[in-house]
Amino acid sequence: MTGEFRAETAFVFPGMGPSNFADVGRFMVINPFARRLVAVADERLGYSLVDRFRETEGDYSEFAQVAFLVNCVALAQWAEHALGVEPDVCTGPSFGEKAATAYTGALPLSEAVWMTARLARCMDEYFSREHRDVVTHSFVRAHADRLGELLAELDDRGEWYDISCYIDDDFFMLSLRERNLEWLERRLRGMGAMSLYTMRPPMHSSAFGPLRRKAEDEVFGRLEFSDPRLPVIADQDGSVVTTAEGMRTMLLDGFVRPLRWPDVVASMKRLGVTKVCVSGPDSLFGRVGCTRRNFEVVAVNPRLALRPRPRVGAGAGAA
Repeated sequence: MTGEFRAETAFVFPGMGPSNFADVGRFMVINPFARRLVAVADERLGYSLVDRFRETEGDYSEFAQVAFLVNCVALAQWAEHALGVEPDVCTGPSFGEKAATAYTGALPLSEAVWMTARLARCMDEYFSREHRDVVTHSFVRAHADRLGELLAELDDRGEWYDISCYIDDDFFMLSLRERNLEWLERRLRGMGAMSLYTMRPPMHSSAFGPLRRKAEDEVFGRLEFSDPRLPVIADQDGSVVTTAEGMRTMLLDGFVRPLRWPDVVASMKRLGVTKVCVSGPDSLFGRVGCTRRNFEVVAVNPRLALRPRPRVGAGAGAA
């Protein structure tokens, strides 16, 4: 990419939070963009995505993950049509990389759907056997110096840990052995920090090299990537990805490298981005301080897409 490239608007495809059918099911069966993409998913997977999603428990099931991918891409397409959004660049922290891959055409949607379903199974298989005692815990209001003291305590005790996500200056996700979770929460309270939630299975750690290799062998070996039609900002370091191989590497590195959202924010600022449209159900990346401080944020979510919109020309005198 040349140094002359300038961007104004970015699509942000959010990381996946707890997702259930009650929150997004109506969007999936009513919105025409979602319905079209659901049909593509149904054909590729050989089952009804809506039915499996509705019937299966678990916020991160295979079907919930595919539904999240489909909804994020459908919302981006809806925003282009209904809101006139014309993105210059996009990014996808954590799970959002998959939606960015589909939206930019680095993989056809049908292949991105298949990849998402197979990776969900791949991770279930891996974590049913490996790292069964590891969790990823998120917390906020933990400034770097105090966090450093806490991590030094873990070092002194000979305990393993890894910072999986850098979300903001005081917002982190830490992977560690579950036996240390109660101690961590107590220490966080003592330093004035606030625990948020604990993820099982864990994510984004250099300890998961075997999972990266498993995914590469079993899933990525059957996929053929293309250059993305828009530049994509990698969530691991804020680098700008413009090639097929770069997209493939970015997705695989998500297993073993931490997410660094402040680096993504800095990269978007360097490119000239002033507005970000967060395309998908989101309770984090569009709300966190470093995003709000630097950009105009538009939340493109199912609730907005289902809201009645006035027809063009239907003003007060049209009645």
